[in-house]
Amino acid sequence: MFTGIIEAIGDVVTFNRRHDVVQLGVRQESMAPRAAIGDSVAIDGVCLTVVRKESATMFFDVSHQTLKDTTFGEFRPGVRVNMESAMTLNNRLGGHLVTGHVDGVGRIRSKEQRGGGGFDLCVEASADILRYVIRKGSIAVDGISLTVAEVSATDFTVVIIPHTSMVTTLQVRVAGQRVNLEVDMIGKYVERFVLNYIGGGTEIVPATDDDKLLKKLKEEGFILPVKI
Repeated sequence: MFTGIIEAIGDVVTFNRRHDVVQLGVRQESMAPRAAIGDSVAIDGVCLTVVRKESATMFFDVSHQTLKDTTFGEFRPGVRVNMESAMTLNNRLGGHLVTGHVDGVGRIRSKEQRGGGGFDLCVEASADILRYVIRKGSIAVDGISLTVAEVSATDFTVVIIPHTSMVTTLQVRVAGQRVNLEVDMIGKYVERFVLNYIGGGTEIVPATDDDKLLKKLKEEGFILPVKI
């Protein structure tokens, strides 16, 4: 589990394909000495396991599924990545709960500069992602915990303050580039619970007065069916 507060920026030094697995090497001088074999580290929002270390470089095995579901297929030596160590129970939760399990990939539509080094970042995303995105809610973009400023049927906008720009890779991101997205898990749990009540989930709870009310709202069109 992570918080979405980026700890450091690392540099991809190796990206070697071996059959269905890629060995990813990331150099980060402050994090590597503290990391142990088996530790979880989020790389651009993707939870990976440290399998080997050499001086200031950590190595991770990346599965073919991760390559398919994230931006990792575009990695090459020299690419800079956001990094965060797994949180501990005595950590402050400065961002929001981030699992490191990417829900999908979005594409930067625009990057509008603001005074002082900040900017507005507009990201295109699929309907499967946007269904969980709400104004003032949280979303992780390349592992960074951000607050949604605006959301439409095709994209969402986040406001990047100068500090976030300086300590993450968003400072070098440009329109057209793809980014990893993880929605707030709370929304997915709420959806599942509601679907259970209205008959769209895999488990149906015994009928109550509340169930009858929700059923009536569904019949009247106030609650629309949602596919999972």
